[in-house]
Amino acid sequence: MNAKSSSRWSEVFKFLVSGGICFLIQFALLVLLRDGAGLDTLIALPIAFLVAVLANYILSVLWIWPSAKGSNTAAKAGFLVTSLLGLAWNELLMWIFRLIFGEEQVLFTILGKDISMYMVNACITTVLVMFWNFFTKRAVLQSKLLSRFFR
Repeated sequence: MNAKSSSRWSEVFKFLVSGGICFLIQFALLVLLRDGAGLDTLIALPIAFLVAVLANYILSVLWIWPSAKGSNTAAKAGFLVTSLLGLAWNELLMWIFRLIFGEEQVLFTILGKDISMYMVNACITTVLVMFWNFFTKRAVLQSKLLSRFFR
């Protein structure tokens, strides 16, 4: 395995760990806002998503792609745009899954906590949006192309 390939696998690993942390933040906040505060899923989700995106940005520039730490305005704008598009994907997929699968039915209980369909929908949505996030954020944070447009 050459250095470039090893570096890429390191990136993927770090992105998955970071994504796992951000998923836990998003999921916990979603459950807290929906079940605890009584917000509708499609209102609670963007709030939870945006908090997780902030954590993801911090982890991305400090740990995954540290070369992006002093990134220019273009990279930051690109990160914001890809995050907003990720939010749109998140909302759209959750809405579609709500229509197809519902969200209120309890599927099973673990340690006294009901696992509802909206939680499964959120997990599926997160996995799908994760692919979007990796490829777009990597391109934005490591691209010199954007800096030509935003000087």
